[in-house]
Amino acid sequence: MSDRSAAAKRPVSALLTGPYGHPFHPILVTIPIGAWVASFVFDIGSRVADAAFLVQASVWLIVIGIVGAVAAASVGLLDFFAIPSGTPAFRTGLVHLILNVAVTVAYVVNALWRRGSEADQVPVGPIVLSAISLGALTVSGYLGGKLAFRYGVRVAEEHDQAEGFEPRR
Repeated sequence: MSDRSAAAKRPVSALLTGPYGHPFHPILVTIPIGAWVASFVFDIGSRVADAAFLVQASVWLIVIGIVGAVAAASVGLLDFFAIPSGTPAFRTGLVHLILNVAVTVAYVVNALWRRGSEADQVPVGPIVLSAISLGALTVSGYLGGKLAFRYGVRVAEEHDQAEGFEPRR
């Protein structure tokens, strides 16, 4: 293992980004992903049931997702800084970062678009924006998985993982 790849496995700050082998970023990303997927389901539900409470709940879920995305991005950015520049892992991380910023901005626009609405249904425009945003989020999630599972960013080194496969005595 090179020093360049070893650097991407160790936290910049264990207090801020999680201890070695257990980063906070993958835990935090579940908040915006879950909130935004649920908001999309509520959007569709509002079109089927004409239910104002689904419209309002969807807006709240979008806002929760935005707050969660900012939290996930703050620790993810620190993990990104540990990746050596000029590497495939760095380029993948950069595209992952850019997509996530674009998705978060799209959801901010989406929340503002819905502001003050008293409708019983979410209009088609915000639903389309949510669908496009979720598509981009899926691509970004794939890239995040590639960073962890292909390049091993913030994943424990193999010799540390081996203890989980040793038989107990």
